[in-house]
Parts: sequence; C-alpha cells; structure tokens
Amino acid sequence: MSLSPPGASSASRLYQAWQSLREQQPHLRARDAAAALGVSEAELIASRIGLDAVRLRPEWAALLPALGDLGQVMALTRNEQCVHERKGPYREVSIAPNGQMGLVVSPDIDLRFFLSGWAFAFAIVEQTDHGAHRSLQFFDRQGAAVHKVFLTEASEVSAWEPLIQRFRAESKSAELELQAAAEPEATVADASVDVEALRADWADLKDTHHFHAMLRKHAVARTQALRLAGAEWAEPLQSAELPRTLDVAGVREVPVMVFVGNRHCIQIHTGPVRNLRWMGEWFNVLDPLFNLHLKTSGVHELWRVRKPSIDGVVTSLEAFDADGELVLQLFGERKPGTPERQDWRTLAEQASVLEG
Repeated sequence: MSLSPPGASSASRLYQAWQSLREQQPHLRARDAAAALGVSEAELIASRIGLDAVRLRPEWAALLPALGDLGQVMALTRNEQCVHERKGPYREVSIAPNGQMGLVVSPDIDLRFFLSGWAFAFAIVEQTDHGAHRSLQFFDRQGAAVHKVFLTEASEVSAWEPLIQRFRAESKSAELELQAAAEPEATVADASVDVEALRADWADLKDTHHFHAMLRKHAVARTQALRLAGAEWAEPLQSAELPRTLDVAGVREVPVMVFVGNRHCIQIHTGPVRNLRWMGEWFNVLDPLFNLHLKTSGVHELWRVRKPSIDGVVTSLEAFDADGELVLQLFGERKPGTPERQDWRTLAEQASVLEG
C-alpha cells in the first residue's frame, strides 16, 4: 500500500492504470485492482473524484443516520476471507456521544461501528451495462474499506442527490492522509499466562460482550485463549464443519446469527439460511435478503466456543485465518435475556473435533 497521497496528476495516472487493468479484466473488483496496482482501495476510489465519485465529509453522527432516507439498501461488510451482504433499511442508528462507537439495530440491518478508525467516505455513481450503480463507501486511516452501502432497485433514488449535496466535502482533492496501521496489542507467551486464572475468569463470565476485556486483562490473543481454555470451553474442529453446520442449519430450519467483520465494523445476520451453494472454494448463502461468501481455503482454524452468561452457556463456531484474525462467528438465534436454542446447541455440539 502506498502511504504517499496521490496529487492530481498521480491520481489521473492511477485512474488510467486502473481503466487499462479493467479492459484486461472486466470483472476485477476495486479491492483486487488496488492490490494489483500497489495502492489502497481508498486511493483508487479517490482517483475517480470529479468523474463518478464525490468525497463526503466524515461526519459519522449525521451521515450514518441519514442513510435511512435511502430506504432499502444492501449493506456490505467484509474481511479478507468472507463477505457479508444484508438488504434492508438503515433504521435505529445511534452514535455514542463521544463519537467512537455506533450501532444499527434492526431486524434487517444489524451493525456495530468502531468509528475511531474511520477516516474517508465517498459517494460513487458507476455507469454499467445494467444502468447506474450507486454506492457509499467508507474507509479507514490505512485506506482499507470498512463498510459499503449499495442502492438497490427498491431504494429511494430520489433521496440520493439531496444526501450527497448535504455531505459533499468542499475539497475535491484526491489526496488522502493515510496512516500506517497501529502495532497489534502485545500478547504474552503461553508459559507466561496464568492459565488457572484465565479459566477462572472465563468460567465467571456473565456476558459474552465481556470476553474481549478478559482477553486484554490476561494479554492473550483470541486463538491463544482458546488453546489454553481447556475442552470445557473451547475445542478445535475440522474446518469442513463450518459449511456443514450452515448446510444442516438450512435443512433443519435452525435460525442462526452470522457475524462477519473487520477492525472497524461488524455486520450480523439473524434468521434462517436456505439457498446454500458451493462455487469452487467459496461457500455461499444466496438468499433474497442475505448473501454470504466464505473463502473456505482461508479458514485456518475453527473452534467450538462455549461462554457462560447470565442466560446460560452460549455456544458458537468461530473461524480464524492464518494470521489468527477472526473470519466469522456463528451462533444460534438468540436475544438477550433468553437461553440458547436447544436445536442450535445440538447442532453445534455435533461438529467433529479435530483429532490431534
């Protein structure tokens, strides 16, 4: 990734290089084109300013709730190995007073925003053979995409231009002040971990949302904690159990919660999964309102995780990539204050443990 912001001429050269690449590979996505050209995706999108892209002011507390004016949209959040797409209206958007956190909590679109890392926003109208494709795209300080919102055939297109005019940035510059990524939080070696204290704190959890704080308290990485927790709380599974579990959940009509995210955004689908298909190494959910695209070769570890709570044990399947980054979490459908569904627990407990 280039940390040198492109000026007007360099942005123009970047745009031309991108178009040349698209002529050779018409279906190449912006994320992959940016990697091929050695820049961030945000730099690539910024090279379109004045052509088919507009830079927006990063006023998250006003901009994100305003997306509700667009009616039904498709929200997309992804990481390196998995793409999560959910259709619905942006409703019940709330931003914390300090501006660091945000929520979208509705039956359709369910999101968790970690806004301290958000930096850039663009509105794009791309002309295609199928008409104009409109999207709002949000990027972090390193220029990586954290969240995207696409208009659909059911969207309120009449609200698009007023929204863009309301948040249009004064500057039309393609220059982006990118920053190098922060160093990951330091963790300790296994031998330095007080395993008994870790297990005791794990057993004492009252809310699954307290899990991350527990990891920080013991200065352990997530997969490290899973390895040290013991079979009562975490068991390694064969990676093939993840698509198999989704497949069986579809057949048995067990409603699930599918969490996919990156450092700055988590997107959640709650409900059934029905139309499940393999396409090469990709396992896909292709339902009318929910699409999931999981690159199964990118799943390096899969764990069955049990966390105690005031509502009883909560069971999940958690997938990680080769760097220990969380790819996907799968739970049974559940609301706070209610125990875990027995049909989900039965299904999750049937997943085969990885033989050592």
